[in-house]
Amino acid sequence: MPSPRRTARQSELLERLVALLTEEGFSDFTLDDLAERLRCSKTTLYQLARSKQGLVVEAVKHYFRGATEAVEKRVGQTVDPSDRVRVYLSAVAEQLRPLSRRFLQDVADFPPAREVYEANTRMAAERVRRLIAEGVSDGAFREVHAAFVGEVAAATMRQIQQGELKARTGLTDAEAYEQLASLIVHAVSS
Repeated sequence: MPSPRRTARQSELLERLVALLTEEGFSDFTLDDLAERLRCSKTTLYQLARSKQGLVVEAVKHYFRGATEAVEKRVGQTVDPSDRVRVYLSAVAEQLRPLSRRFLQDVADFPPAREVYEANTRMAAERVRRLIAEGVSDGAFREVHAAFVGEVAAATMRQIQQGELKARTGLTDAEAYEQLASLIVHAVSS
């Protein structure tokens, strides 16, 4: 879904909002707090969304939209199928690295934001499946069931997103994605 048309000021404000929320989370902020921290009026914030909850969802969508573009740019610069899988998952890890644990917990606790994260996780798993299928088709990977590998990746990504792997392994989300990349590439390599 394309982002709505915004003025340069609104785009800059949204970037600052994303930076604030990804660093500090959002559950403890009121709309007044956000306006004060961002040095703007509540009216200005209402131009981005109709409520604090709407602002949060808009910020989460904006973050993941930018992250997806950055990841795909890196993959687009890579030719080797193994490198494409590794680069894809490593780039996802890089995009998750700056997200604070507080932000990720707030996303997990707020259903509309969690759905944005889950939708992005599903899209990432589908992307892994396509990268594996392309590698199998090109003969770079051994014959594996790409949809199955995608489902294994999706299950792991959901556990990462829900904080389950962090609780059991101590790995950050970014570290877990790096481990997933290594596991998948080694599993499908000829």
